[in-house]
Amino acid sequence: MVPWGAVLWRRLLRKRWVLGVVFGLSLVYFLTSTFKQEERMVRDRNLLQVQEHEQPIMWKVKFSSGNGSQPSNQCRNSVQGKLLITDELGYICERKDLLVNGCCNVNVPSTKLYSCDSCLPNGCCSIYEYCVSCCLQPSKQHLLERFLNRAAIAFQNLFMAVEDHFELCLAKCRTSSQSVQHENTYRDPIAKYCYGEYPPELLPV
Repeated sequence: MVPWGAVLWRRLLRKRWVLGVVFGLSLVYFLTSTFKQEERMVRDRNLLQVQEHEQPIMWKVKFSSGNGSQPSNQCRNSVQGKLLITDELGYICERKDLLVNGCCNVNVPSTKLYSCDSCLPNGCCSIYEYCVSCCLQPSKQHLLERFLNRAAIAFQNLFMAVEDHFELCLAKCRTSSQSVQHENTYRDPIAKYCYGEYPPELLPV
């Protein structure tokens, strides 16, 4: 014998108004959940903006003026250049003139200190090693500090890892999302290595 409750439930489900009520309740639940999620996202975004303004990022970059006059037994350098190398003192030289201690041989006429060859006034250069060498000029410290003070949260993971002027210049001169437009084209295909505060000029398509 079929229970009366089951029979009654089946009959109710056949009525259109019952299905309409079920659909309406489902729609209300969906819209409520969506609005609550949107409110949380807006609240989190506003909180992040407040934190950006009230709590500036504590960068740990150490600057030292006059790197080129400081003697060193060992040097870090830009490593990857096939033809040119920049050491942490600001010298740029041909790879063949790199000493075993990682420093450029300053006795070679072609070795230059704080060279900005291939660099434009906006701080963008066509050759990575010249970008690093130019960026290491003591006079560039204030420019780099201004950039760090204005740097977006998006750059936090990149620049929080650097500890001194040399590492900052290595990171800053590498091409990044700031150097491209439309995700696949350089803003300036020639001068794409930038130490300046702003990205390269956006070229017309």
